[in-house]
Amino acid sequence: VQLVESGGGLVQAGGSLRLSCAASGSIFSINWMRWYRQAPGKQRELVATITRGGSTNYAASVKGRFTISRDNAKNTVYLQMNSLKPEDTAVYSCNAGVVTTSYWGQGTQVTAST
Repeated sequence: VQLVESGGGLVQAGGSLRLSCAASGSIFSINWMRWYRQAPGKQRELVATITRGGSTNYAASVKGRFTISRDNAKNTVYLQMNSLKPEDTAVYSCNAGVVTTSYWGQGTQVTAST
């Protein structure tokens, strides 16, 4: 499985961004897709999950502001981020889980400025 993220950038606090994660390869084996983020000097944080069945989960810090979704026809998962805060600034990475392992994208920088 190969994952390619896009959509990061610089936005003012209160603004919005949409991240994309395009999957290729053995995508039939994917059980869930996740977005993680890591800010400088901080541990990696699980932001959102979408399962094969379409169930979603969010970190408390982003619930109500971020939405994870997918387009099966495009093999792409999205993270819509609204009402961005400076504390959302981080490298966001896409992760795909299969039975025995998981795969990572290269990450994309999101910066929400004051």
